[in-house]
Formats: sequence, C-alpha cells, structure tokens
Amino acid sequence: MSLKGYSIPRTSTGRASLVPHPPWHYVGDLLVVDYWADPDAARSVLPEGLDPHPDAGRCAAVFADWQSCSGEGEELLDPVRAQYREFFLVVNALLDGEEVTTCPFIWVDQDFALVRGWIQGFPKKLGSIWMTRTFGLGGVAADPGLGEGARYGATCSARGRMISRMTLTVEGPSEEGPRHNAPPIVNVRHFPRLARGRHDDPQVHELVKLLSRDRASSTAVEGEATLELYPAEGEEHHILAPVKVGRGYRMTLGYTVDDLETVKEIQQR
Repeated sequence: MSLKGYSIPRTSTGRASLVPHPPWHYVGDLLVVDYWADPDAARSVLPEGLDPHPDAGRCAAVFADWQSCSGEGEELLDPVRAQYREFFLVVNALLDGEEVTTCPFIWVDQDFALVRGWIQGFPKKLGSIWMTRTFGLGGVAADPGLGEGARYGATCSARGRMISRMTLTVEGPSEEGPRHNAPPIVNVRHFPRLARGRHDDPQVHELVKLLSRDRASSTAVEGEATLELYPAEGEEHHILAPVKVGRGYRMTLGYTVDDLETVKEIQQR
C-alpha cells in the first residue's frame, strides 16, 4: 500500500498531512504600513538575483488575520485548521528591472501556515500576533468601524519577546491603497541537506516568484500610522526599523494560490 499526502506526515489515506494539496484559498483582514528603513540594511537582506530598488530602503510591514482552505473547503467547518494570523516585512527590489518585493522576516501562529509558507519560500517562524478587529456594527463601542477616527493596533511577539507594534488612525478611504507591498513577491525556497560534508550544499536553493489568481479586495482605508520594530535575542528584523513612516492602511483581501514560478537556481554563498 502506498503512502499518500501532499506533505508529511504521509499515511495510507493522506488525511493527516499538515498541509493539504493545493489549491489554497485565502481571505483576510490586513493592516499595512508603508515605510522606509536604512538603505544599507534593506540592501543587506536582498537575496542573490535581486537588485536594490531606486527608492532605497522602501519597505512595508504587514499584519494579517487570515482564513484559508483547500479545494474542498473542509477546513472552514474546523476553524482551527483554517484560521491564523501573521506579521511580516517586505523590502522593495528589482528583478531584471521589474519592481518586486521580497520577504526577509515573517512570523505566524499556526503550524500548517508555517510549513505552507516554507513551501512557498517564506522564512516563517512561530509567533503570537494580535490585531484589532471590526465587525461592521457602527456605533458599538468595542467595534472601531472604518470611519474617520477609527483606531487600530497590532502586535507581534515571539518566544516571549516583543517583535513589533503598529497603530493606525483612519482618516478616510484610500484612492490607491498600500504601495510598498503592491509589487509581486520574490522569495528564496531553501531546504538544506543534513548529509555530512554537504551541509553547505542545499537540496533546494532557488529564487521564486509567487503567483496568485482570483484576487478580490475591499476598498482600503488609510490614515496616520506608527510602527516599531524591537530588538530581540535570536532575531535580526530590527535592522529594518523605520527611519521614516508613511501611511497606514486597512483592507480585506482574497486570492487563490496553486502555482509558483522558478526564476532561477542560485548558488549558496
């Protein structure tokens, strides 16, 4: 009898796989801050194959509260397998002259989203992420709504240490939405070897462009934002701490992932 399953653990039925077979459908609420980091720090996290963006140091910080499912949608009836939150940073760059972004740091609070991210080239680590929610009930004190003056906050911590904190005060609808995280994401899929003598020769080390389809988005609202990145033992994200903070945004986004473009195999430095 052969073992089945898209990811480990693989069994005779495949039902225990941590990550189900694509397609993966996503919908979620996002809080985004456009900002600028030290240009040298931004350049230092670019993988081989990407060039610095002409607007040096351009970055975005993103908090997301996601719900996802595979093709049959069974996870929606078992929400612990569907819902998760994450926080990540993207740095703007160029790929053969095309504007792209890359994600050097990201934290997530569910194991299936962690491994699914590794498959796509996101360097995910476990963390604790919290975000202010809205439920569409205007005039309820605990619901900030999306009108002028609505206030949102979000935090990320990992291993008991604070990673990031952001706030947004809504001023009104956004004509363009967030810009610093708008270009396509290009990441490195990296899977190392354990064989003695080959530790520096990874099994997989490739530059990939993430692809999505059937995208849908709400109208974004925007306003004044704050963003802090805190140093923490065993972390390096704080090198991308903001030197200038731009606008903040809140929006709802949905899309489907079932494909990936390999840009090129790259040599390990």
